[in-house]
Amino acid sequence: MAEMTVNDPQSGSFRTYARIAFGRSAGYMSGWIYWLAGVLIMSSEIVALSTFTQYWFPHVPLGVFSLLYAALGFGINFMGVRNFGAVESMFAVVKLTVLVLFILFGALFVCGVFHAAYGVPVQRIGMNALFPHGVHGLWSAMIFVFFSFGGIEVVGVTSSELKRGEDIAKAGAVLLVTLVLIYVLALYMVLKMTDQSAISDAASPFVTALSGFTIPYLDTLFNLIIISAAFSTMVGALFGISRILVSLSEDGDAPRSLKQTNGRGVAAKSLWLTAAALAVLIACSYALPSSMYEYVSTAAGVMLILNWILILASYLKLHNGYDSGNGKFRAFGYPYTAYLAIALIAMTIIGALLHRNERIGVVLSVVLILLVFVSSKLVRRSVG
Repeated sequence: MAEMTVNDPQSGSFRTYARIAFGRSAGYMSGWIYWLAGVLIMSSEIVALSTFTQYWFPHVPLGVFSLLYAALGFGINFMGVRNFGAVESMFAVVKLTVLVLFILFGALFVCGVFHAAYGVPVQRIGMNALFPHGVHGLWSAMIFVFFSFGGIEVVGVTSSELKRGEDIAKAGAVLLVTLVLIYVLALYMVLKMTDQSAISDAASPFVTALSGFTIPYLDTLFNLIIISAAFSTMVGALFGISRILVSLSEDGDAPRSLKQTNGRGVAAKSLWLTAAALAVLIACSYALPSSMYEYVSTAAGVMLILNWILILASYLKLHNGYDSGNGKFRAFGYPYTAYLAIALIAMTIIGALLHRNERIGVVLSVVLILLVFVSSKLVRRSVG
């Protein structure tokens, strides 16, 4: 994404590169698949937010919290790009600061400097802790590892806001390195601070890790921070997919009215369409069994990383068309890194088929992708 953006800046980001590389249908599918994945991500984030909030208010129905978080998320996006950026910057500072503090707290505990815990021994991290269900468990869980990185492509979507397009390469590199370090160190500290059998989907693993310590309200504070982080992810996803809808509209791949903006530069109709789709998914998540969250998360992850394959394929086709002597950014390891990434993504999707609930999510994503494909042919026929 960085190489394509620097060498050929496009307001439509990755869907525009797919269109240039493989034709209109590819751009259409890339955009709508990303939009559907984004809506699925937001619905799963809202369910997670509601679950974490119920930690304090166990008798309040999850649906009440879902409505609250959805209203707040859309409210922030309706404030406009400038205010959205300010709010997201604040969330970013809070998230990074607290995660770094958690890592430092864990390091002090592991080193024996911090002794304010009772009955919490330093856990040994062996093969059983890292791979409790062996290779089979690791393989089937990889879809959620990839899902954790879902949204990094929004850097390309928002690149048009940069004053210097060349900075997109630096932003991408810093983003990836920072995410990997923070994910690995934070999860390492979680496993050192609590037994892995105590971790469940009923509460944040950070809250579980801190709940055995005697520091007042420490677990409550981190639960609040985790909620702010998840909420920020949801708001960012909403921003990214609304921008994609505008791009689709500008290219005639969505109703023309969706590109219209108000005085604050907000594509209101795109946001309302997204709100309607999100409402349907949230209703389904509560009407259907509790495993619906896993179905939705898996489907969102599959659709996101299939879009990554399309990004990689576009890069492979367009790379040789960029002038290598103009001093602009060139991605490392062409073409081997791209082929390796595609192979890993394919293996991850195969791994998701090994687990029943994930298998249903994969089937759901395939059905949605097929619907997008059929609609692309219908749109192409009606226009052409």
